[in-house]
Amino acid sequence: MRIEKAIEADVELVAHFLGEVEAYYGGVDTRVDQEQIRLALFGPQPVATVLIAREGDTALGFASYSFVWPAAGADTSIYLKELFVREAHRRDGVAGRLMEAVREAGRAAGCSRMEWTADAGNPPALDFYRAQGVEPRADKPFYRTSL
Repeated sequence: MRIEKAIEADVELVAHFLGEVEAYYGGVDTRVDQEQIRLALFGPQPVATVLIAREGDTALGFASYSFVWPAAGADTSIYLKELFVREAHRRDGVAGRLMEAVREAGRAAGCSRMEWTADAGNPPALDFYRAQGVEPRADKPFYRTSL
């Protein structure tokens, strides 16, 4: 298994992954606008990075992350936005390898910490993060609003 940064040629694959994520959470597996993905990842002001786990020509899963500032003081943190492994490859160590690759990206960028959220209704994800030695924080409520 290898973990690679997505390149512009991976935009269609990322679109497929995003559709699969939507279906995983109970939505419809529809492909998002590939131009929107291209701009978000490879445009003049990229807002995220995607890592893809591959074995041969098979894409196993992906992680996406962004940097957040400030973290503690003037430090920077790396924010794991999405971690997804295709069903056929779950419990094969793919998620752990992707998490470690995101941690390494954070270390390389000088980040002081890694942060993420998980859906309370996703016990496999909660169990996975707990197995990573990380417990959820009760002191940081999460908020979301439309713009």
